[in-house]
Amino acid sequence: MTARTPRFLASARAEAETAARWYEAREAGLGGDFVAELERAVEQILTTPDAWPICQHDDRARRFLLSRFPYAVVYLVQDDALVVVAVAHGKRRPGYWRGRPHSE
Repeated sequence: MTARTPRFLASARAEAETAARWYEAREAGLGGDFVAELERAVEQILTTPDAWPICQHDDRARRFLLSRFPYAVVYLVQDDALVVVAVAHGKRRPGYWRGRPHSE
């Protein structure tokens, strides 16, 4: 699957950027650690996209949990792309991202 390209919806990118800024404000370098873990997660997803569990709130999407941070990468596999629809904090309302258009 490495031929597929990752694409973040604007709202998912904004969630990731907000989280990175929040962590960086708490401790210098922690925001960069968050971004690095998110990038590693996307690389793992690209390698084996079907290995991660299907979301209970939308059976078209899958969910990859970050190990160090309480976030999940919610994604869809579409044709030639991996679409990240949310970078969801574990305390947010489950499935809040379901109404997002997948071509944002």
